[in-house]
Amino acid sequence: MEENFTAKDNLIKKHHLTEADFEQIKTLGISLDKIEGELTLFRLGIPKITLEKPATIGDGILKLSNEEFQKQADFFDSRKDSLKLKKFVPASGAASRMFKFLNEFLNDFDHENETINAYINRKKDKNLPIFLAGIEKFPFYDEIKAKVKELTPDYYSLESHEKSYLFIKTMLSPEYFDFCNKPKGVLDFHKYETEITTPVEEHLNECAFYASSKSVSNLHFTVSDHHEILFQTIIDRVKQKVEDKSKTKVHVAYSHQDKSTDTIAVTPNNEPFRTEDGRLLFRPGGHGALIKNLNNLDADVIFIKNIDNVIQNHIQEITLYKKGLAGILIDLQQQVFEILKAVENNRINEKDIPAIIRFMAQQLNIDILEDFEKYTLENKLEFIINKLNRPIRVCGMVKNEGEPGGGPFWVRSYKGNVSLQIVESAQVETNNAEQAGILAKATHFNPVDLVCATKNYKGEKFELPQFVDTSTGFIVSKTKNGQDLKGYELPGLWNGAMAKWITVFVEVPLITFNPVKTVNDLLKPAHQPQYGN
Repeated sequence: MEENFTAKDNLIKKHHLTEADFEQIKTLGISLDKIEGELTLFRLGIPKITLEKPATIGDGILKLSNEEFQKQADFFDSRKDSLKLKKFVPASGAASRMFKFLNEFLNDFDHENETINAYINRKKDKNLPIFLAGIEKFPFYDEIKAKVKELTPDYYSLESHEKSYLFIKTMLSPEYFDFCNKPKGVLDFHKYETEITTPVEEHLNECAFYASSKSVSNLHFTVSDHHEILFQTIIDRVKQKVEDKSKTKVHVAYSHQDKSTDTIAVTPNNEPFRTEDGRLLFRPGGHGALIKNLNNLDADVIFIKNIDNVIQNHIQEITLYKKGLAGILIDLQQQVFEILKAVENNRINEKDIPAIIRFMAQQLNIDILEDFEKYTLENKLEFIINKLNRPIRVCGMVKNEGEPGGGPFWVRSYKGNVSLQIVESAQVETNNAEQAGILAKATHFNPVDLVCATKNYKGEKFELPQFVDTSTGFIVSKTKNGQDLKGYELPGLWNGAMAKWITVFVEVPLITFNPVKTVNDLLKPAHQPQYGN
């Protein structure tokens, strides 16, 4: 109680919070210490990450041949029936960014006085021509066109550009399809000969291929509470069909981003931002908040993949690499557990230390202290336990093709330790020529393709929040009703939220990475039908 009283006292004294504010905070389940900590971060700022060098093949990224991937996949298959597997899919985001350029078109197009071509030339819009050229290839084309015809009695007498305008307007209209405000997971992504599927169904399908043991698979979506019914409706419609086809029972569960992970917003002067009715403004803490959801899962191996990274073709190839990553994870975990059990049972002598340290440095990318050799045996064992008794993640990395987003780097902490991390460009001091140069030399990109082990050598679950680097969040600039504000996003789920995990990067081919960031990505071969395959 004394600790909370101190935080409350400080919040009243420094930031003029009221009893009404404390009631609001209590309702959300947010601790006062957390709010005080966030307000301090706004005031002091968040230090940028110090990049040491990019992770590259042979220096932080493992490269396997197809034969080696197959060997690891076979190893995974030989062990999986003794393991509980889960697939974890963050799926709460709305699809607004997918349709950003179409929304801008609707807002800025002068329907009465210009043609779509005139708009494209005026705005130098490169995305709209691609959308219009491929419009008939979108899986939702027939359904939206049918609705436009139903709503437009003189449809057949309209000019082509007028039909296109009505198509886009109907697709985004809250009254009809409302694609911008729906989650990506429930939109039509793929057209097959006899059906059209959503990412939800594709993730169900994938589960049966690589995330099942003893013909049982567990799939977990994180969703917005008001969207859960949309997911459930699709699951109810397609689950039996997927189970019959794959001969696998799929258990589907959902969780929501915990309100207690929301973060306080501030004015540009770092005072708590207030809405028009005088209440404090809290914002979702970003995908880093999902470490709590991940922490609640009970599984031996957890596959993590984004909702929009699904593929229409080549599922067997995707399966090989997924299972290969899982095989690497289990193999490394087995060796880690053997060492920790040997330490616990007093079976490690001085002569055993060099081989353990080689394994830690060469296979687990763990930075070994320069004066380690001078330690007593007791202190060496303490160091080994500290570094090995952690969650493990094996992350697929694809070659950098200029996609925006995070990448694999060696990072130096303020204590001087070097570790492998997935870093976003926003975390780097790009005004510093040396740091910007290292960032630009990244050879690989993070596709969010992780396989995780979250239990210790005794079979107990790790407390994952203990392995978060709390200094790696983001301060972002936003607006609310025309007023500028600053928000705080928690350390990203695969960035700072897993910063203290044992981390192994493995190169995987580009075929495993097929995100749909804009609607035009659905026109790429990975999302288009290949009938006859």
